[in-house]
Amino acid sequence: MPANTSNLAWVFAGGNALGAYHAGAYEALHNQGLRPHWVVGASIGAVTAAIVAGNAPDDRVAKLRQFWDEATQFTGLSPTKMLKPRQIYNGLHAFLALVWGRPNIYRHRLPGFWSALPWVPNDVALFDNAPLLGTLKRLVDFERLNRGDTRLTVCCVDVETGEEVYFDTARQTIRPEHILASTAILPAFPPVELDGRVFCDAGFTNNLPLDAIFATEPERDLLCIATDLFSLQAPRPRSLDAVLERANDLIFASAARRSVAGLTREYDLRQKLDPDGSTVTLLHLVYQAGAHELAAKSFDYSPSSIRDRWAAGARDAVSGLERLEAQGTDRRRFNYVALHGPKIADHRR
Repeated sequence: MPANTSNLAWVFAGGNALGAYHAGAYEALHNQGLRPHWVVGASIGAVTAAIVAGNAPDDRVAKLRQFWDEATQFTGLSPTKMLKPRQIYNGLHAFLALVWGRPNIYRHRLPGFWSALPWVPNDVALFDNAPLLGTLKRLVDFERLNRGDTRLTVCCVDVETGEEVYFDTARQTIRPEHILASTAILPAFPPVELDGRVFCDAGFTNNLPLDAIFATEPERDLLCIATDLFSLQAPRPRSLDAVLERANDLIFASAARRSVAGLTREYDLRQKLDPDGSTVTLLHLVYQAGAHELAAKSFDYSPSSIRDRWAAGARDAVSGLERLEAQGTDRRRFNYVALHGPKIADHRR
C-alpha cells in the first residue's frame, strides 16, 4: 500500500443492482482504516458516494447495508448451486423487479410502457424513480454532505446538449435531486430538470467518471480507487442472453478503458517533463459477473445475488490492497493497478 493514503479518492461506477459490489468493497477498506477525502459517482455510484459523504464514518457501512437490505427482493425462494436453476432463479427475480419495482428505488409510472400504443398519450420513461428521493433523505444527511468533510462529485449528462456535467460540493450545494438526476438512465427513468436544464444518467457516455479526479493535476501524491461494475473481459458468449449481456457490458465498460489509456499517455508525458512531480496510483477493481448472471442482472435484486456481489467487492478490495503492497514503491508518476481491469499498453522506453 502507498505510504501516504491521506489523499484518497474513490470513484463509484453505475450499474443499478450490481452496486452492492461497491458496498462490499467500501466495507472491506473501511475496516482497513481507509477513509476517502473525495468520492465521485454516477448512477448507483452516485447513491453510494452520497451515503458515504453524507454520514459520519462510523455510520457509513450501516447505512449502505440498510439501503441494500431495503432494495433486496425477498420472495422466499431459495437458490441452488446448479447453474441452470440459479439462472432461472435470477431471471425470475429480475422479471419481478421489472414488474413490481423496488419500493425504495423506483415504481411503475403511467402511461409508461403503454405510451408505445398509438392511442395512449406520450411518456418519456418506463419507471418512476421518485421513491429514491425519500430513501436519500432518510439515509443521507445533506447538511453534513454539503459541509464538505468528504468532497462529493456527481456525474450527469445534459439531455439536450450531451454535455457531461459534474455537480460538486466544492462549488455548489447538492440536493437529493442532483443524485436522482445521476440515476436517471434513459429510457428506464425520466430525466430530471434542475435550474432550467434537463439531466440524465451518464452511464452510456462515462459510467466510471474518472475525469472529475484527474481534470487537474493533483498537488500531492494521490491514491484513487475505482470500483467498476461492468467488465471488458468475459468468456465467449454461447447463448442469445449471453450475447445481450456481453453487448451491455461493452457499452458500459468501454469508456473506462479509454479514460485509463488517456491517463497513461498523459502521465507518460508528465513523467518526461517533470519526473519528480506528484504521483498517482489508480487501483481499478472490476466486478466479474458469475456464469449464473443474465443480461438483466442490473435488475436482479435477489438475496443471493446481492449477497454475492457484496462479498465479491470485499474480496476484490482486499486483493487489490495486497497487489498494491506487492508492487513496491515505484516513483513513476502514474501507476495503474487493476484487478480484472483492461489491459493498458505500457509506453515506457
